Amino acid sequence: MAKADKNNIKEEPIEKQLWKAADKLRKNIDAAEYKHIVLGLMFLRYISDAFEDLYNKLKNGDGEYAGADPEDKDEYKAENVFFVPEKARWAYLLAKAKLPEIGKVVDEAMDAIEKDNPSLKDVLPKVFARSNLDPTNLGGLIDLVGNIAMGAAKARSADILGHVFEYFLGEFALAEGKKGGQFYTPRSVVELLVKMLEPYKGRVFDPCCGSGGMFVQSEKFVADHQGKVSDISIYGQESNHTTWRLARMNLAIRGIDSSQVKWNNEGSFLNDSHKDLKADYVIANPPFNDSDWSGEILKKDGRWKYGIPPSGNANYAWIQHFLYHLSPSGQAGFVLAKGSLTSKTSGEGDIRKALIEDRMVDCIVNLPAKLFLNTQIPASLWFLSRNRANGKFRNRTNEIFFIDARNMGYLINRRTRELSAEDINTISGTYHNWRNPDGNYEDVKGFCNSASIERVKELDYVLTPGRYVGLPDDEDDFDFNERFSKLKSEFEEQLKEEERLNALIKDNLKKIEIKV
Repeated sequence: MAKADKNNIKEEPIEKQLWKAADKLRKNIDAAEYKHIVLGLMFLRYISDAFEDLYNKLKNGDGEYAGADPEDKDEYKAENVFFVPEKARWAYLLAKAKLPEIGKVVDEAMDAIEKDNPSLKDVLPKVFARSNLDPTNLGGLIDLVGNIAMGAAKARSADILGHVFEYFLGEFALAEGKKGGQFYTPRSVVELLVKMLEPYKGRVFDPCCGSGGMFVQSEKFVADHQGKVSDISIYGQESNHTTWRLARMNLAIRGIDSSQVKWNNEGSFLNDSHKDLKADYVIANPPFNDSDWSGEILKKDGRWKYGIPPSGNANYAWIQHFLYHLSPSGQAGFVLAKGSLTSKTSGEGDIRKALIEDRMVDCIVNLPAKLFLNTQIPASLWFLSRNRANGKFRNRTNEIFFIDARNMGYLINRRTRELSAEDINTISGTYHNWRNPDGNYEDVKGFCNSASIERVKELDYVLTPGRYVGLPDDEDDFDFNERFSKLKSEFEEQLKEEERLNALIKDNLKKIEIKV
């Protein structure tokens, strides 16, 4: 047998290798609990690296650091670096990693960091001394996290740690399934929203920010396009305290100022933490069809310019909340249940009509199924603009743009679909060609259509893209063999997944029998 060519073996990315190694150490801990352990250690490693870097500069006393005291907390505060006390530094934890009391040592490190850094109060997890976390496994995790970004990559450790942190958030969300979707919006959806809005400069607001993915992608977008990350500022709100803590860590590990990301358990409708904010961009994924949003006690709220939202569904309350917070030339991009495009229940149709008549709706995108972890409800993207004749783009005042992307994406497992980079570029590029003055745009049957407001009126203010884009030209040239092959491939993938799950169930049953 011929030997495999080692040069042709593609090594897995570091984040995948780390995930597999960390997941092996999970044992009997639920993903929902385990994520705080792993992500907490990554955060600890990040702030320790940043501290050590500045500590060494202060200790050497070169240039502007001449005469500085490396143990003076104010020196770190001046450079927006968290102060890490001696018994919380990574080198100290590594030295203690093999001790049976390592869990207690890490919890004490988290406490010490919070005491010296008031902005981290109640943010860091103290879950490391719990009885279900084996000290040997915790020591293995500390070693694993300690090996991230070593050697030549050390100088880029913050970037690498941030990337790994983001990847792990997604993997934990997948592992948790429906519950994971409550703190995590799939990366491909976030990336599409950001690429379509292009938030180069200004205030970015997410009033239901989850673990902060919208902010991370916005900053990444600016950096990728050679802009100044300092040109955008972020504002957010989250009602789930555990999720808010994840957001604060996610942003801090990226070096993003999270001081305006607020938490209160009442939520954005009852207790708006940014009442006076007028944002340049709103990017959000609010809860779908939320029936428990306190609509009954908010009927006279000043935000309902276009009509009182029904108390049994918050979709049109969110839309008006977003608009309330937009600056005179602001834009919003957000996810909503597809039903919001057609619903006439309890006055929703009248609110949608008023939004269209007032020229607020810029673009609607129909999304493929199975993109979201926490719901199988079909979803759409809405893009609103307060001034569609502001000169930044061409005047689109009397048009609405529709994209039907239902057939895009690929299955990553039998329950979850993801948009590819090509899909994201196709959708966002088509939108930009439509709205830019020099864009090379044409309607494509079955995919996109620029409809007049008059046409939308004729269709009774329904915003479903399928009504406008029609059927593709090649519908008559349907290739049965190609379609059959694709369906067969997807079916075989589902069978493999079911076989894997069945094998897992059998193994667990055997373990239970042995214990009994």
